Amino acid sequence: MSSFRYCPCCATPLAMIVQEEDSGPKERLRCPTCDYTHWNNPTPVLAAIVEYHGQVLLARNAAWPGKMFALITGFMEAGETPEAGIAREIKEETDLDTHALDLVGVYDFQRMNQVIIAYHAVCEGEVRLSPELVDWRLYDLPDLRCWPAGTGHALADWLRSRGHQPVYFTAEENAERRRGLD
Repeated sequence: MSSFRYCPCCATPLAMIVQEEDSGPKERLRCPTCDYTHWNNPTPVLAAIVEYHGQVLLARNAAWPGKMFALITGFMEAGETPEAGIAREIKEETDLDTHALDLVGVYDFQRMNQVIIAYHAVCEGEVRLSPELVDWRLYDLPDLRCWPAGTGHALADWLRSRGHQPVYFTAEENAERRRGLD
């Protein structure tokens, strides 16, 4: 559920109201005074499988537990293409320059109300992490383990495209690497 409580147009408290839409009756947060509708559309998130010196770079966010490393991700900003956005995120978070980008796929991440647009990025330069990240590691493709959520599925698809059968963390392993997040 959205954190919106008041109409951004008239400040009336929003309510769950059923209204007829193109696909039939739909309950959404709506303003009973001015008919504003909060659509609660998913947010586009960009992700990169960063290839660096022939290996894949995974990073750890400062807010994450010590065992959790993942893809470089960030929000797409208004006025930029997904390709420009992920190149910007890679530069901001790792200081690496992106020389090639290929779309891996688009993945839903409903728990966070996001749509992930994932790329494979070939990058060069010297890694210098932003304050948002606290550590990074390089992995050979056979050593990568995938996680059972949005960007983990992107990594698995990319590994398959490279001729590697992805291996996922077990439920217990994934819970251990996420310990402290939930």
